Amino acid sequence: MAADEVYGADPGLRGELQAQRVGYVLAIGCDRRIRTAARPIRADELAAGLPRHAWHRLSAGPGAKGQRFYDWAWIAHHDRAHPAGDDDPLDTQQWWLLIRRNRRTGELAFYRCYAPDAVPLRELVRVAGRRWTIEERFQTGKGLTGLDEHQVRRWTSWRRWTVLAMVGHALLAVLAANAATDRRGPVEMIALTCAEVRRLFTTLILEPGRAWACPLVWSRWRRRHQHRARTSHYQRQQATHFYP
Repeated sequence: MAADEVYGADPGLRGELQAQRVGYVLAIGCDRRIRTAARPIRADELAAGLPRHAWHRLSAGPGAKGQRFYDWAWIAHHDRAHPAGDDDPLDTQQWWLLIRRNRRTGELAFYRCYAPDAVPLRELVRVAGRRWTIEERFQTGKGLTGLDEHQVRRWTSWRRWTVLAMVGHALLAVLAANAATDRRGPVEMIALTCAEVRRLFTTLILEPGRAWACPLVWSRWRRRHQHRARTSHYQRQQATHFYP
């Protein structure tokens, strides 16, 4: 499970997840105190004391311009919600403070992590990176289907608007996924995206009289251009030694 700082600051949620043995990677603020053997210490103070060899360059997943590489470090600590089983030698539960550092700006982000069994650092990084996908979906819903354009006066109207926006986004996602599945052989263009499906839907169905040129030709041109741009970004990343 991955979530933002609102959930990372909730000890009740963490306790319930631990009771159910559900692993999590929850973002927290830099001022949150982490329990250590000596005393609770702020997350940013723990990060400041890390040696250089504690940092590992790992990707949080692919992005529009290549792999999203950051420097990562983790610190094991103890955050048990139910201390009754502290002396159980068979207990394999693990807690960590995960720290992400931007390789260009040095900006830090912090996560509370838990797993019912030992996991490698790369797995925690993978889960933390999934939040980027979730945030991207929210942004796509706002940009393509007006998820944030409701006028909130009553809960019922907000619910109806949100449901309609989510249904529209789901329709675009299904059409894009089906088009990607039906592709035949290597093509020098990216697969149809939700944005491109919406653009074609608007041009071909809602406003067909306003099209000055063949919409399908322009669509293929845009997708070829995006394919070349993506390939160039990945090649530049490899050339500058971004890979660990």
